[in-house]
Amino acid sequence: MTAIDFGTSNTVIARWNGAIEKPETLTIPGYSTRYANSPPVIPSLLYLEQVEPLKVLIGQQVRDQGRDVASDPRFFRNFKRGIGTPIQGFLPEVAGAPLSFEQVGRWYLHQLLEQVQASHGLEDLIFTVPVDSFEAYRSWLGDICQSFAAEQVRLLDEPTAAALGYGIDGDRSVLVVDFGGGTLDFSLVQLRVPAQQKPLGFILKWGNRAMADSAQKVETAQVLAKAGENLGGADIDTWLVNYFQEAQALPLSPVTLRLAERLKIQLSSQTQGVETYFDDETLAAYELSLTRLQFEKILEQHQLFERLENRLTQVLSQGRRQGVAPEDIDAVLAVGGTAQIPAIQDWLRQRFGARVRCDRPFEAIAQGALQLSQVDLKDFLYHSYGIRYWDRRQNCHGWHPIILQGQPYPMTTPIELTLGASVEKQPSVELVIGELGDDTSRTEVYFEGDQLITRQISSGAVTVQPLNDREGARTVAQLSPPGFPGSDRIRVLFRVDRDRLLRITVEDILTGDTLLTNQPVVELQ
Repeated sequence: MTAIDFGTSNTVIARWNGAIEKPETLTIPGYSTRYANSPPVIPSLLYLEQVEPLKVLIGQQVRDQGRDVASDPRFFRNFKRGIGTPIQGFLPEVAGAPLSFEQVGRWYLHQLLEQVQASHGLEDLIFTVPVDSFEAYRSWLGDICQSFAAEQVRLLDEPTAAALGYGIDGDRSVLVVDFGGGTLDFSLVQLRVPAQQKPLGFILKWGNRAMADSAQKVETAQVLAKAGENLGGADIDTWLVNYFQEAQALPLSPVTLRLAERLKIQLSSQTQGVETYFDDETLAAYELSLTRLQFEKILEQHQLFERLENRLTQVLSQGRRQGVAPEDIDAVLAVGGTAQIPAIQDWLRQRFGARVRCDRPFEAIAQGALQLSQVDLKDFLYHSYGIRYWDRRQNCHGWHPIILQGQPYPMTTPIELTLGASVEKQPSVELVIGELGDDTSRTEVYFEGDQLITRQISSGAVTVQPLNDREGARTVAQLSPPGFPGSDRIRVLFRVDRDRLLRITVEDILTGDTLLTNQPVVELQ
C-alpha cells in the first residue's frame, strides 16, 4: 500500500512496512530532499528538457542541475494550483505550443510513479486530495493511474488523512488545520462515534487487520465539517518578493521566489532571516533581510489572519449544527509547511491553547492515508449537485440544488423532481448536471506577467462545474407527443448508487410511460 500526498510545494510518499507493521516515508534517490527538521520530501518542481522523446527533470533534480534559477518557460512550479481550474490569460508555451497545467502535472506524477513502481511496486495506491477539489481534479488523477498496474486506487481528503496520521484515538473531536503550499483546509473530525448516534458524513473504521475477527472494539471517525480555499505558502512567497520589489526594486523571478521561500523557512525557527541575491544581467547585488516582526506585518497587510478567521468561523458554525461546540474540540492538529509559521501557530494557540499540536506537519497526511489499508469505507458526497434552469427574472442560467453536500450513498430513497416543457412543441428534455461549489467566493486563476496568481473573489454566486454540458449528454428523454408549456410533463427520480453514479428514472406524466429506468448520467464525488 502506497500513499501519495501531492502538494503544491512538496510531495510526500509513504508506504506500509509489513515487517514492522508501521508506515514509513520513502526517499526516492535523486528526487527527494530534506528541509530543516523535516522527513524526506520531493519538491513539486518540473523542468521540460525535451518533448520528443519526452525528457523531464522533477523534484530535487531540478535544483541540483540549476534549472530553477532562471526565467525559463520550461521550468514549472506551483502547477498543482492550475489543475482542473479555468485559467484567465495565456498559458506557458514551449516551442510555440501552449502547455496545460494538467499536462505538466501528468508528467510529474507519471515519472514519480514509475520510480516508485520500479523500487517498491504499486499494488494499492491512495492519493490524498484537497477538501474543496472538484471532480475535474479527481478525474485527472484517476486518468493518470490508468497506465499503472495498481490493483486499486482510492482518494481520501487530506484533513481526514491528517487526523488518522496523528494517531489520535479514543473518544475525541479534533480540528485539522491543513495549510500547505497551495491550499488551506479546516476539517472537524469526531473519533469513535457512539453506537447509538446515527452516522453522518464520512465514516471510517480501522483497526489491526490481523485482529479483525477478535473482540477488539471497532473505532470510527466521522468528518462533521469542512472549509477550505486556495491559499498557501506559494502566495506568501509572492507577498515577500513584492515587499522587496517595493523596498529594493528586487526583480521577480523563479530564483527570487525561491529565496523568499528560504527566508520564510528561516523565520519559522529564528527571529531574523537573511538571503543574498546577485542579478547576472544587471550585476546588482541584493541583501534580503527580514525580521519576524516585519514578516508578520506583511501577513497582516495581505489579510491572512482575516481569511483564517473566516474559514475557522465557517467550520465551527458547521460543527455547532452537528452538536460540537468549540470547547468540545479535544485537539487541533496543524499540518503542512505553512502551518509551521510561528504567527499562525500563535493564532491557533490564542483560540485553542494547549490543544494545538504541530509536531507532524509533513508526514501526517501521507502516513494517515495508509490507514485505509485496514478500513471499511462508507462515504458521503463532498459537494452539492444541481440542475441548470433559465432564470427569466435575471435573464441568465441558474442552478437548482437537487443533492446537497454530505448526502450519504448509496441512496435508499430517490429525490423526485417534476418538470414541464418550456417551449411550444418541445421534442425532448435536457438536463445539465452541475457540481456546486462555495456560494460565498470563487477562485480566480490568472497570469500577471509570467507569474501564476490565484485570488478569492466574493461574489455571492455559486461556483459551478458542469458535468454533462456537451452534445449527446444533455438529452435525457424524448417527448411523444411533443411538450407544451403550462403543465407538468415528466417526473425525474434521482438516485446515487454505491459507485457514486448519479442515476435517473424518467416517467412521462402525460402518457404514463417510463422513458428511462435507472439510467447513469454522471459520476459524482
